[in-house]
Amino acid sequence: MRTSREPMLLPIQLDALRPTQMTVGLREVERKRAEWRGQRDDAGKYLGRHMIPVVLGPKGKSYVIDHHHLARALVEEGQEEVLTTVIADLRPLSQDAFWVFLDNRGWLHPFDEQGQRRGYGDIPKRIRDLADDPFRSLAGAVRQAGGYAKETTPFSEFIWADYLRRLIKQTTVEKNFDKALDKALGYARSHEARFMPGWCGVDPDLAHHV
Repeated sequence: MRTSREPMLLPIQLDALRPTQMTVGLREVERKRAEWRGQRDDAGKYLGRHMIPVVLGPKGKSYVIDHHHLARALVEEGQEEVLTTVIADLRPLSQDAFWVFLDNRGWLHPFDEQGQRRGYGDIPKRIRDLADDPFRSLAGAVRQAGGYAKETTPFSEFIWADYLRRLIKQTTVEKNFDKALDKALGYARSHEARFMPGWCGVDPDLAHHV
């Protein structure tokens, strides 16, 4: 097993990439698709700026540990190849040990579109097979609207998705996204959400002493 800090770049077929999560937010995928279409005339530079981080696993397979939404968008747009940057070489591990290693490093999110944890074997084998979680789209939209800050906590958008899942009805998210977003922004900025990653609300206790 080898982990390395020096960049190691590999071009790879998108259909050969293995996910490390079970869902994406398809609204966010659509936003990435639109972004890609706007950059298609300069595709080489765009892909060079948006390399997909992967770890090498058993049998030499490449497992995506970030940018699943971009990868799915590129698949949907018919792009066949992408540049990857190898974060760690874990090829000597058995499949079971590999999944446990990723899980312990925060490089794995085996939760389904209902926010329920599933077995490692339930993780899809292709990017195109990732299920839609509407609350992941909502969480992404909340961040885009300034409801919370992007930060380094692994899968922070999924943490927000699961938080909002308990506060907003799924039918509202699916049928009236703007209304759901307005509600979600209120919840995200509330004092009750202060423990969440990237929280940007105002702490009334601190504000009182300013």
